[in-house]
Amino acid sequence: MRLSGLNTRYFLLSVLFAAMASAEEPRLAENHASLDQPATNVDYAPLPIAGYRALPIFNSDGQLNYPHTLGSYWLQTAPPPPKPPKAPEEKVERAPINPSMVGYIDNALIHSEVRIRFDAALHDTTPDRAEFFYAKCGCYRYVTPPTNPDLDPNSPGPGNGVPRYINFQQLYFLGEYAHGERISGFIQIPFRWVQATAATGPVLTFPSSGGITDMALGLKAAPFIFENGFVTLQFKAFLPTGDASKGLGTNHASIEPSLLYFQRLSRRMAVEAEIGDNHPLSSSAGVPTASPHGFAGDVFFYGVGPSYQFMASDRLSVGGVLEVVGWNVRSGFVTGPLNPSTAGVNIVNLKVGPRIGFKQHHSLYFGYGIALTSASWYHHIFRTEYRYSF
Repeated sequence: MRLSGLNTRYFLLSVLFAAMASAEEPRLAENHASLDQPATNVDYAPLPIAGYRALPIFNSDGQLNYPHTLGSYWLQTAPPPPKPPKAPEEKVERAPINPSMVGYIDNALIHSEVRIRFDAALHDTTPDRAEFFYAKCGCYRYVTPPTNPDLDPNSPGPGNGVPRYINFQQLYFLGEYAHGERISGFIQIPFRWVQATAATGPVLTFPSSGGITDMALGLKAAPFIFENGFVTLQFKAFLPTGDASKGLGTNHASIEPSLLYFQRLSRRMAVEAEIGDNHPLSSSAGVPTASPHGFAGDVFFYGVGPSYQFMASDRLSVGGVLEVVGWNVRSGFVTGPLNPSTAGVNIVNLKVGPRIGFKQHHSLYFGYGIALTSASWYHHIFRTEYRYSF
């Protein structure tokens, strides 16, 4: 059988490839065995595309080009190792519930929070004292005879008579936003419900009422922060947004600067305090109406509240706080007593209650207060408060 020239060339090439492959089997076996060993000093990065080039089958001498280092080719073209896992994203941790335990003294710590508070107070016999709670009694509009020096047709308060006492409830919504740990601003929107009890005899009083009362805006700044303590300056401004004729407001704006203090004594014990003054920016006429002094007056206030945590964990904390809060009425008048001046009157209350914190951001407070002095803003008060910090 004769082979053509082309077929003869293909046949010879086949024989030549077979012979060369047989000669390379030991080398290939050695290279394959080296691949089974861990390669510690080998760069697994694949060669760039520019590093690969197509080689001709025959070289310039007419000999077949054949790669003699197939193992290195296999190493260079091995797949890259898997990419390292991504670092877990850092979660933003919310600040835990602040350690303030008080329910009546203002909180010295600066933080962002939302607070809802409800008060129920009983037996307030002098609600217009210094126009601190509500405006001068409307009964002065009806004083007789017309020549009576106490007659005041502009008296803004409720009623055409003097109530024996009032009961009231107040609901407060407060939002505070902290810019860092040294300064914050807040707004408080309160609502009030008033029930008056008439005195015996023909004296008239006013009907029960309810609605928004005087709003408050404020700033807090902490110039001194210690490892376990805060000294904070607070400034409040009260706006006359309540209807004074219904007992829902004072009919004037006032400002209230104060100094707040927090000190942690141990892991479970702390003490908090406040001192400040409520100053009216305007006032109703005094008594008598021609008096150079207004019915509203400055009220200096102070308070201290030690607390102790009986249970403290990240999920649940239970503590108790005892607060003593006092007021010294510096000036102004009051309806009812024979002496209408209320300057120099001292009022002291005792407050007690537990605070329960849970899930680091929430807390509940249940408090009770009682007057320790004969002069008072109320005889009893009950307070419930929810606070969420973030």
